[in-house]
Amino acid sequence: MPVNKRSKYRGSRTCGGGTHKNRRGAGNRGGRGNSGGCKHHFVRVYLEKGYVYRKMGFRSLKSPVDEVLDVSALDQMAGYLVKLGIAQESDGLIVINATDLGIEKVLGGGKVTQKLQITAKAFSNQAVAKIEAQGGEAIIA
Repeated sequence: MPVNKRSKYRGSRTCGGGTHKNRRGAGNRGGRGNSGGCKHHFVRVYLEKGYVYRKMGFRSLKSPVDEVLDVSALDQMAGYLVKLGIAQESDGLIVINATDLGIEKVLGGGKVTQKLQITAKAFSNQAVAKIEAQGGEAIIA
């Protein structure tokens, strides 16, 4: 039995890294730094402490709500939130408290594929319709 990694991987060409092409460049890990934060790494970036997930630059003065998120993003994050202990799952219903995540309003963009119970300060009409169409519940806190 090997004592350390050096002796464990002695004679191995790739030292447990898969094929020899896997460790070339940053493409294997999805880019360097904060790349993909609004695309394929949005869950990782959004759940970091202190990160502001919203548009930057000039903002309209019409809406006093700063922190908004689409219901489809919460639907996609639901599994990760359950694993992290931020959300709870019971009998196929995933309970998410959006105010704990810093979200003030849930918007109705995208699709909802799971049965969700979301608690937030405000919801758009389209978000409520999509959540309730899947058998979930939108609770205004």
